[in-house]
Amino acid sequence: MNKHTMEILEYNKIKERLRGFAVSEQAKEMIDQLEPSVDMKQIERALKETTETRAIVNISSSIPLHSLSGMKRIKGNLEKGAVLSPEELEQIAGFLKEGKRLKRFMKDKEYAAPTISGYTLSIHELEDVTEEINRCIVRGRVDDQASSALGKIRRRIVLVEDKIKAKLDAYLRNSAFKGYMQNELISQRDGRYVIPVKSQFKRNVEGNVLDTSGSGSTVFIEPAEVKKLQDELNNLRHDEENEVYKILSTLTVQVSQYEREIAINIETMVYCDFLFAKGKYSKSLDGRSAVLNDQNYICIKKGRHPLLGNSAVPLDFEIGDRYQSLVITGPNTGGKTVVLKTVGLLTMMIQSGLHVPVEEGSTFAIFVSILVDIGDGQSIEQSLSTFSSHIRNIINILAWADQRTMVILDEIGAGTDPGEGMGIGIAVLEALYSKGTITIATTHYSEIKDFAQGHKGFINGCMDFDTKSLKPLYRLRIGKAGESNAFYIALRLGMKPALIERAHQVTYKEEKTYGAQGDNEECVVDPSIIEKHEEQLEKSKKAEKRKMAAEKQEIRSKFQIGDCVHINTMNRTGIICELENSRGEVGVMVMKKKFKINHKRLSLYIEGEELYPENYDFDIVMESKENRKKKKLLEKGYTQGVTIEVER
Repeated sequence: MNKHTMEILEYNKIKERLRGFAVSEQAKEMIDQLEPSVDMKQIERALKETTETRAIVNISSSIPLHSLSGMKRIKGNLEKGAVLSPEELEQIAGFLKEGKRLKRFMKDKEYAAPTISGYTLSIHELEDVTEEINRCIVRGRVDDQASSALGKIRRRIVLVEDKIKAKLDAYLRNSAFKGYMQNELISQRDGRYVIPVKSQFKRNVEGNVLDTSGSGSTVFIEPAEVKKLQDELNNLRHDEENEVYKILSTLTVQVSQYEREIAINIETMVYCDFLFAKGKYSKSLDGRSAVLNDQNYICIKKGRHPLLGNSAVPLDFEIGDRYQSLVITGPNTGGKTVVLKTVGLLTMMIQSGLHVPVEEGSTFAIFVSILVDIGDGQSIEQSLSTFSSHIRNIINILAWADQRTMVILDEIGAGTDPGEGMGIGIAVLEALYSKGTITIATTHYSEIKDFAQGHKGFINGCMDFDTKSLKPLYRLRIGKAGESNAFYIALRLGMKPALIERAHQVTYKEEKTYGAQGDNEECVVDPSIIEKHEEQLEKSKKAEKRKMAAEKQEIRSKFQIGDCVHINTMNRTGIICELENSRGEVGVMVMKKKFKINHKRLSLYIEGEELYPENYDFDIVMESKENRKKKKLLEKGYTQGVTIEVER
């Protein structure tokens, strides 16, 4: 099945949920490899198996399935001829025990699942192997009773160890050696028993030094009296290892004689785990089987999208009998795409042998391919526009589609000029129809609706819409094209009928009266919008005032006579005595001397209004005493010969 289709229809999410019901990793791997089949007999057999496991799950939720943990490794070791460890032998015994339980469990359920019960009959119980492993291996260790020789060796080991400990205890309790001992603890070094002796007294204790503490203050000595017993103990332990190896080898040979039977048991357990995962998943979504056909006929009764669960509105859908192409219209978010995905995904699940959430009496066709064009497919990396992506996908669909194909097209012709997109959409639908392809498409183009209405083999469908609540109902109605919900919604919300009538005329090239519809809501503009607009207007007016004030400020000279300024080049202050001239120079008095300084080298230090009282006569500061006298004479009238020098 097309991988693009699996991705778009989210088939892998179904497998992911199915995986969660499997116990063993091997069964999960089977689910990973699951794909829709095109063989009707195989699909019917798979559906029958799912139906039987669902029946078992309904009876009992506790199914004795083994996780098969470690069995793959054990099987590999057997094939290599390696001797199995006690833990591995215990795992085999546990696996055989679970296989026996599953076989008996299914035998009791033969009335509900005869096929699955038949599969478990192939499980080999191998009781002789299980009994022998359980006799020889106890709690992950070869038991003393595994052989008479091992029992004798281990009893002798205990006896010799007791003798060694008794002699060492005598050393520790002996008053002659008490001062030599670091402590009274017996320990082992390299499997030999030793006593801790202070390093300065090591020559006072006859024996072999086997180890020294990290600080060097303590040496660990094997006394000469226990050396012979220690050698005997080591020999006994060697004999024990040989006997244990012999027992494990014998058990491994016994197990390997049934290698084929164990492999069959593993395969059966994995397959049962896989089947029961399908049964458990069926129960989780309240799924059931359906009738199959190879006549391209689909009839879904109360179907639900499996990923939406109970929140999905049940879908009644039919195609392939009286018509082979369905064109669905309806508002955005009205459920059109969900309908497309539901039909496609349920078909893929049925062809995978999975139950689907539908009512009894549903029928599905077996398709060789399901081809879809859903979503905009836009790619920045590949520089593909929405329309380009659609066209490339549709070109491939037209190349592959035939009478064994179901094609699903969402928003056909969208993404370009409406007139040209509509034309392409109709041409594609005609081409698919001529190939005998089952086609389900959605559109907003009224011309495509009209085409479907008058073309043989086509039928319109629409998503129901509640015009009172202005909400989609997510319910498909086949046989009726979608109405102009946009106009009605706009009218209900209070748009002027005259505007709606003009829009209808532009769209359908006909006149229609919308004024007397009744139930129209009063055309009330949201007051918050008006308030916000007035608030923004007030802010705009204030900003304009600030702008005008700033412009007036720009017109006014930057510095006024009497202002105290800081002269950057002199690093001192002065008083403005002359306003800025055309060259940008300002007269500044510094220490009773006047300078012409560019305004860029000045910064306001203190405004004159703060330094001097209102109507202050700046001549007192700016003019010399002689010039002030001359000005007074001139104010009284003309005086011949009086001149005032002004610096420029």
